[in-house]
Amino acid sequence: MRETSNYILKEIQEVLARVDEAVVDEMVDSIIKAKKVFIYGVGRSGLVGKAFAVRLVQMGLDVHFIGETTTPIVGATDVVIIISNTGETMSAVQTANIVRRVGAKVISVTSNMHSKLSQASSLALELTTVKDDQRRRMTPLGTLFEDSTFVLFDSMVPVMMNKLGQTEASLRRRHAIWV
Repeated sequence: MRETSNYILKEIQEVLARVDEAVVDEMVDSIIKAKKVFIYGVGRSGLVGKAFAVRLVQMGLDVHFIGETTTPIVGATDVVIIISNTGETMSAVQTANIVRRVGAKVISVTSNMHSKLSQASSLALELTTVKDDQRRRMTPLGTLFEDSTFVLFDSMVPVMMNKLGQTEASLRRRHAIWV
């Protein structure tokens, strides 16, 4: 287990070291300025998106996960974040194309800048992962992409908190209380 966890942590650091910080800054600013923020992803990418949505809600932002029954209509002043490792997931690409038609900003997080999703996006953030035998053995399928996306999003939270004048205490006041 230790060998695998050390590999995963090292690889996440390498993936995030290659991220274009100017794109992250633009993504942060777009999220903060948006009237509403929508997030979409399928499978484990969707779970990572839902975790990010929770933090954004705790910062007081109006956030929705596309596909939930209470999701409102996307408008031109909104931002839609779509997470897809391959950038070829049909529903993700279709969502991006629909959102673009209404004039909202589409931000994709993907490992494939040449994908249909990247091409349909207003802003694309690339998380490139190594695709060798060791990666396949230690982090099968999209594990490294999903874990890197989770850490990227959590790393963006303090930046947004600072820009919004938020503290841990202010987030805690919006934290769900489970009974």
